[in-house]
Amino acid sequence: MKQVHVVAGVLRDARGRILLARRTEGRDLAGLWEFPGGKLEPGESPEDALVRELREELGIEATVGAPVACVPLEMPGKRLLLDVREVAFSGHPRGLEGQALAWVPLHKLVDYPMPPADVPVVAELLRRSSTGTAHQL
Repeated sequence: MKQVHVVAGVLRDARGRILLARRTEGRDLAGLWEFPGGKLEPGESPEDALVRELREELGIEATVGAPVACVPLEMPGKRLLLDVREVAFSGHPRGLEGQALAWVPLHKLVDYPMPPADVPVVAELLRRSSTGTAHQL
C-alpha cells in the first residue's frame, strides 16, 4: 500500500487567528478547507518540506516549531500520515496556486468543512486552548 507523508502548518496572525487554505478544483477533496502544507519529496525532512511547501503555496518564509498532531489515516489505496506543526513566518501569505485563504478564529475552525485528517488537528488545537497548553514558538 502506498504511504503518503504530508506536512502542514498552523500559522497564526497577530490576532491569534489560524490560516486555512481551500483545496482547488481538480484535486482530491476539492472545496474543503485545510491547514496549508503538502507532501514530502524523496529524501526531504518534514521540516524542510513544510518550509518549501509554504514558500511555494503562500510566498512566505517559515520557521517550523512544535508538533501539534500526527494523524494516521487509511484511505482507498494509500496510507496517509498528516504531520502538523506550529509555524512562525515572515511575509504576507497569498494563494499563489489560486487557492482561497481565510484567517479563522480558533473557535470557528469547526465551521469549515475539512478533510478527515484535519478534523483531529482542530480537536487538538481546541483541547490545548481550553487547558492552556498551547505551544508558543
